[in-house]
Amino acid sequence: MVQQKKKVYVIINPKSGTSSKQNLPHKIAEMLDAHKFDVHIFITGYAGHGSEIAKQAIIDKVDYVIAVGGDGTVNEVASTLIDSETSLGIIPMGSGNGLGRDLHIPTDPKKALEVILEENIEYIDYGKVNGHIFFCTCGVGFDAEVAAKASGQKNRGSLMYLKNMFEIFFKQKPQTYEIICPEGTIKDKAFVVTCANASQYGYNAHIAPRADIQDGLMNVAILKPLSILDVPQTSLQLFTKKIDENNKMIELLTNEVTIKREKEGIMHIDGDPVKMGKEINVKIIKQGLKVLVPKDPPKKNPLDPQEILLRVFG
Repeated sequence: MVQQKKKVYVIINPKSGTSSKQNLPHKIAEMLDAHKFDVHIFITGYAGHGSEIAKQAIIDKVDYVIAVGGDGTVNEVASTLIDSETSLGIIPMGSGNGLGRDLHIPTDPKKALEVILEENIEYIDYGKVNGHIFFCTCGVGFDAEVAAKASGQKNRGSLMYLKNMFEIFFKQKPQTYEIICPEGTIKDKAFVVTCANASQYGYNAHIAPRADIQDGLMNVAILKPLSILDVPQTSLQLFTKKIDENNKMIELLTNEVTIKREKEGIMHIDGDPVKMGKEINVKIIKQGLKVLVPKDPPKKNPLDPQEILLRVFG
């Protein structure tokens, strides 16, 4: 009996990241065995093209859609594939690579393809913020201002990210936020309020190191206003997965939250700045996306919900 081939669509964004993708189609076709996979490779030509291809993949009952590019490409394709039977594969080739990093997918294209060839499929959660889809983080405050500044810059990377952080720090003024979830309400000034489905923004900057993308919950990270003396330690903690040890950090664990702020303005959704009103509703949809991931990723030490309730709300 002849085994039916798996149908694979590969979506490549030629403009993402800094490395050349000229030889990628050939390398991908070479690694995906033609006896096992029916491979179709697409190069995106305009904004939204990746979503159009992914929609067609669902109609065509494609088994795997592989997104090759940065966070924008991956999120565009992933947002289209939610709640479908088609699985997402990721070859991270951007600068931040938030979702790929959180899922422990290598940034080396060959190694990322090796993960895909393992054909290990798991379900992950996704979030909705006022109707917009996200997979890693969304938030208001300092990180949103950094995202807004980065959106107009051509050169990306960790150094640029750090530079923007220091520049925005002296300009941004913390607002008072009312954070309402089924577990309780907090009203206070905050430097950052981040809803984390995954642990990091990208660039290996971990705002919620113990967030689990498969638990049906988000970690709401509330960082209180910082002084200039707090900046070195906080920056170090952000990049060493220790920011939850910061004495100005409060974390909530919930599946839905409403954030009320003093005025409308910028928020970020997976690193993209978006204009939003005073009231922001965020909720997590459990196991809404099928993804090809490594078989044995490192295990996280999740937060204890009861411990959080006692610590935050007494």
